[in-house]
Amino acid sequence: MDPATLIGIGLAFGAIFLTQIIEGGSPASIILLPPMLLVFGGTIGAGMAGGILRDAKGIFPQLKRAFSSKSTAPTELVDTVVSLAQRARREGLLALEDEAREVSDPFLRRGLELAIDGTDPEELSEILHAEVAAKRKSDRVAAKIFSDMGGYAPTIGIIGTVIGLVHVLEQLSDPNSLGPLIAGAFVATLWGVLSANIIWLPIANRLKRMSELECDQMELAIEGVLAIQSGSNPRLVAQRLKSLLPPDAQGESKGEKAKAA
Repeated sequence: MDPATLIGIGLAFGAIFLTQIIEGGSPASIILLPPMLLVFGGTIGAGMAGGILRDAKGIFPQLKRAFSSKSTAPTELVDTVVSLAQRARREGLLALEDEAREVSDPFLRRGLELAIDGTDPEELSEILHAEVAAKRKSDRVAAKIFSDMGGYAPTIGIIGTVIGLVHVLEQLSDPNSLGPLIAGAFVATLWGVLSANIIWLPIANRLKRMSELECDQMELAIEGVLAIQSGSNPRLVAQRLKSLLPPDAQGESKGEKAKAA
């Protein structure tokens, strides 16, 4: 699991609560169930209303994905493809049939199976690129829901504050209770702005980033499968794939080689 999102959200909440304590307040003063229920429930409901039921069903799985997903080092995929290319070069493409079943990357495994089955290279490329395009589209929908929720949350917080102020006006006959009631009313606005900028929008950006990394990995796998199918020299395959990696990943790969040598 890549803990960046969990650490970032935890750090943001820690800074908020620490500031509250330093200023002489108590974190418990802003942890109030009614405004939090309104803001979070209303935000999720508004997010669901802006799409279709299928999109809404994906909110919680995507939320789990944002916190639990991890990015695989692209050099691992390169090493796997180069190893397969070496064997295919020596023994032929059909020799990879058993080894392909043991490949951990499901997208690479499907590509290899199509290649081994004799799929035309152009058709193979079209099929795999279509799958990448479908994934990008699905991931955009998932990220958009959380991005929309980040837009709804502050407004719903204001609605909560208005509701609280209406309650305040009902208690004008009791001046001693106005202070706590007004403070409680503004907690809804606080949670609206806070949840938008610390939870919903960061999660949307996290999903976009994970989608980019995963789709880049899939594009890398496509290049590798096509190179294996064409019988390219494994050294050229390695150079081609490494040229598609980010500079920092290329540096790591070279460093590992030097260390191994």
